[in-house]
Amino acid sequence: MLTPRKSFQTRSGIPVQDVYGSQDSISEESLGCPGKFPFTRGVQKDMYRGRLWTMRQYAGFGTAEESNRRYHYLLSQGTTGLSVAFDLPTQLGYDPDHPRSKGEVGKVGVSISTLEDMRALFRGIDLSQVSTSMTINATASTLLAFYVAVAEEQGVSSQDLRGTVQNDVLKEYVARGNYIYPPAGTLRLTTDMFAWCAHSTPKWNPISISGYHVREAGSTAIQELAFTFANAIAYAQAAITRGLSIDQFAGQLSFFFNVHSDFFEEIAKFRAARRIWAKIVRDRFGAKDPRSWMLRFHSQTAGSTLTAQQPQNNVVRVSLQALAAVLGGTQSLHTNSLDEALALPTESSALLALRTQQVIAYESNVTQTVDPLAGSYFVESLTNELEKRTFEALAEIDQRGGTVKCIETGYIQNEISNSAYLDQKKIESGEIQVIGMNCFKDEQGESSPIEVMKISSELERSAVERLRSFKSKRSEAAVQDALQALSDGASGDANLQALTLHAVKAGVTLGEISNALRQVFGLHQEYSGF
Repeated sequence: MLTPRKSFQTRSGIPVQDVYGSQDSISEESLGCPGKFPFTRGVQKDMYRGRLWTMRQYAGFGTAEESNRRYHYLLSQGTTGLSVAFDLPTQLGYDPDHPRSKGEVGKVGVSISTLEDMRALFRGIDLSQVSTSMTINATASTLLAFYVAVAEEQGVSSQDLRGTVQNDVLKEYVARGNYIYPPAGTLRLTTDMFAWCAHSTPKWNPISISGYHVREAGSTAIQELAFTFANAIAYAQAAITRGLSIDQFAGQLSFFFNVHSDFFEEIAKFRAARRIWAKIVRDRFGAKDPRSWMLRFHSQTAGSTLTAQQPQNNVVRVSLQALAAVLGGTQSLHTNSLDEALALPTESSALLALRTQQVIAYESNVTQTVDPLAGSYFVESLTNELEKRTFEALAEIDQRGGTVKCIETGYIQNEISNSAYLDQKKIESGEIQVIGMNCFKDEQGESSPIEVMKISSELERSAVERLRSFKSKRSEAAVQDALQALSDGASGDANLQALTLHAVKAGVTLGEISNALRQVFGLHQEYSGF
């Protein structure tokens, strides 16, 4: 029997009143209009009346050929943008033949270590016609170089490429752990990509500053916003220090947020996020171009809310989270599959996740007007409270010396860990109810078992063979020259994105590029305690 609630609050701890009135709302002047500062109601005046959000389905597993078949399938079923998942060796800068890659090749994403792998990944896909998102961070510069090189082979100018590379390593230090270099080396690679993309790929977003993984690590919605924008401030300041003006790159910055289970809090979170970023860029950094003030973001339903118990319930969870993202004004969305608490999604579960977005888009009629919940006393109150508490958290980070200092001292990591612990305690006590896990459990077991995707054990051996074949056909002299130029550039002030593109065209592998940079930048050592 469920215990009646003793108090009412959002998942992030904001108290919820029994009823809201006009005193809890916001003035019309502060609310603003869609497409105008502070963009609370959306960055476009007509939002989904003019164009629906980009429907992406995050996919990548096994070999490039296997992932390529999934991409073709998803595109044929109505996906409007590609989203690439990479395996751990690719994320950490190791080729498939490295000892640390053993047992991980192709397991949680696709294995990409050479230009030939990238060719196979996008074979038959016109890169001038799709928008591609690549979830890659420490090795983002190499993967972008592979992508640009393949596009050029297709006859597509880099000027016409559309998409995003995540390239947000600061959040890796606090939330995921998939980093290679210390912050100084990381920020060098990031800002060099900003500068290169501003001239060479003006339609490409050279970073997707991610709150998603911060939330998945256990943060509150307030911490998700605060730590994401703190990272964005650090990137912007680093780029300015390198000689760029804010209006040169701010329009190419993009963000990635989580869509968690507290329906109204999530809607308010997205509305507050637009307002917060507009004020940061205009008031803190002095941006003059209104396009610099606009928050562009992708969202993904919360993987951490999926359960292995009664996995069919995940379809309902994802549907509600996706609707919250749409009502909050997302510009791009991935919906998780019902089986992701157990394995990588099967083709059929990925299709159902895509159909979830399509039903919302084409059958619900929620897209007919802009910001349909504007003026709701409750939603406006939550929006105001989230904004206020986020700015308070940002002020605390500034007082402690800024983002990098807070990462180095473990402050941000500790804040997330504490929130995750408290949240888990509430789940274990039943204060937070999770259907099928801590309440309404099926004591007889699952009535309808689901298919689970499995990765072939032969994958790693074939990946190593392909790598050896690739190396046997390249010019070793060209490879060594390119690696020396990269090392010299890292030791100096040359643009590393340009040098990385030259290296991949010369046949240098991802692992070799990462090794060259390790020799110059060193390896990051995780903070081990206070």
